[in-house]
Amino acid sequence: QLQLVESGGGVVHPGGSLRLSCVGSEFALDHFTVGWFRQAPGKGREGVACIANGDDSTYYADSVKGRFTISKDAENTVVLQMNRLEPEDTGVYYCAADGLCTAWGLLEFPYLGQGTQVTVSS
Repeated sequence: QLQLVESGGGVVHPGGSLRLSCVGSEFALDHFTVGWFRQAPGKGREGVACIANGDDSTYYADSVKGRFTISKDAENTVVLQMNRLEPEDTGVYYCAADGLCTAWGLLEFPYLGQGTQVTVSS
C-alpha cells in the first residue's frame, strides 16, 4: 500500500519561504497524480495544488496562485515550493496521491500522509 511522508514544515516570518517534500514508499510517486491539502486551525481541509500523472498539468487554489509551485523533483519526490508566505497559510499540510487533478481542484485522493505543520508568524 502506498504510504506518503511529508517533510519541510516549520516556522517562518511573513514573506518567507518553505519547501515541502513528499516521498512515497512501496511505489514511486512518478506513477501517481499527487496533490497537497492544508488544514488551518478550526477550518476544513483545502486543496492547495496538484500535479497530474502523465502530462504534469497543474492546479493551484486561487489563494496560493503565483506564490506556490508544485513539481516533481525526482522519481519519488514531489515538492511544494512556497514563497511570500502569509499568516493565512498557517496549517497542517498533507501530501495526497492517486486522485484527480482537475481545473476546478483536487478530487478523490485516497492516500494521505500524516501531515507537516507550517506556521507563518511574526
